[in-house]
Amino acid sequence: MDLPRINMYERLRDFFVPSAVLDDIFSKEDDIIILEDAWRSLLGDGLSEDETAQKIAELVFKETEIDPDQGLEEEEK
Repeated sequence: MDLPRINMYERLRDFFVPSAVLDDIFSKEDDIIILEDAWRSLLGDGLSEDETAQKIAELVFKETEIDPDQGLEEEEK
């Protein structure tokens, strides 16, 4: 894994995206390319890296129908 991908992974973890979900995304090249394109697009629109991670985390939670608090509870176990 390269540094930009590690950075994206860590920033999304900062917004409580469960590691199992991220591991699934990062294990599929097509999914990671989509994530990278979205990440670059949001940064290009003037968002900070934190704002970008927050927007993408919100989308991940919506698409996976996971409650952000649920992901935090699973991590604490």
